[in-house]
Amino acid sequence: MTLDFERFDALTFDCYGTLIDWETGIWGALAPVVRRHRVALERERALEMHGSLEAEAEREPYRDYKTVLREVLQGIGRRMSFEPSAAECTAFARSVGDWPAFADTPKALRQLHKRFRLAIVSNIDDDLFAATAPRLGETFDWVITAEQARSYKPAHANFRMALERIGLPRERVLHVAQSLYHDIAPANALGITSVWVNRRRGRPGSGATPAGVGAPDMEVPDLRTLAAAAVSGDQGRRPGGR
Repeated sequence: MTLDFERFDALTFDCYGTLIDWETGIWGALAPVVRRHRVALERERALEMHGSLEAEAEREPYRDYKTVLREVLQGIGRRMSFEPSAAECTAFARSVGDWPAFADTPKALRQLHKRFRLAIVSNIDDDLFAATAPRLGETFDWVITAEQARSYKPAHANFRMALERIGLPRERVLHVAQSLYHDIAPANALGITSVWVNRRRGRPGSGATPAGVGAPDMEVPDLRTLAAAAVSGDQGRRPGGR
């Protein structure tokens, strides 16, 4: 099956991990903490720890993402036998606004926005996304956050809220994301066509994202490749195609 971009009027995006290089951002905020506490913790292990602890903290009942990140750092401390200070937890929670965009994000979004309406569907607080937004280089037509939905992906409520706000049949909406766990699997369950931006292609493990199982309709290594395919009319290939 090839992906015909003429079928879609709107693209919905995961933000952190897809548009924002959250693994670089997470490690950039975490590394100084572990150094201060003289803890030996490698980047990949730290990211995997973050992924599992974050998934635990995002279970019901809902709490805001700043609280989730504080709990993640406290959890890393427990696992590594150190106690982060209140100031360190607050700084880690507020570091989101410093996480960098992938180099291809602003240009690709500009290209895509000429052809499609764009939405964010993100596991984030409204104020933290506002701090991130200037790094994306483009204004989105809709922004749907976990704070608004009062739940975190992979919960279906976040996607249903997005579809309701956008007001298009789900067949006209394409979801673009890096996480099989948070995004591709629930998109499959809801009948939403999806593109997997495999930002960790060629690297072992799942990094800061819990391992998941999903069946994307298309796989690309980065956003630049997606924009080229969508704007040029190149239909792309199924994951694993050559």
